[in-house]
Amino acid sequence: MMLVDGRQSEIAAAVSQGVRRLFRSSGISSVCEFTLNNGRRADIAGIGPNGLVYIVEIKSSIQDLRSDNKWTEYIGYCDFFHFAAPPELDPGIFPENAGLIAGDSYGAEVVRAAHEAKIGPARRRSILLDFAHHAAGQLHALHDPQFTL
Repeated sequence: MMLVDGRQSEIAAAVSQGVRRLFRSSGISSVCEFTLNNGRRADIAGIGPNGLVYIVEIKSSIQDLRSDNKWTEYIGYCDFFHFAAPPELDPGIFPENAGLIAGDSYGAEVVRAAHEAKIGPARRRSILLDFAHHAAGQLHALHDPQFTL
């Protein structure tokens, strides 16, 4: 069962599923629609077994990429930033200074590795706590869908 919150297109939801499968197989736990302290919402946020933070911005089309320049605001909140897109999108349209993942509902693969940009300890701690609360909230919603704050 794939949970979709209705904000994503079918393409974006499929790419998200593939990226999350890739992350899980790599030991990275992930959540969707993760709000950062700067107010931006990451499509996917992941935490590796070593505490490294990953953010993925999904782009379903060239128009989606061209109409969105906020991606640079995610960089200070992760150790690794990637775009993710369906495999049929030309990798050449994505900025060279970001990682790139191609995926669909079956899986994903890293096309271009992201450059590591270490975040500071205080910000890492804040993100890890927010991530834990976000993940717990999503799990609670699965078990108690009528509960709202």
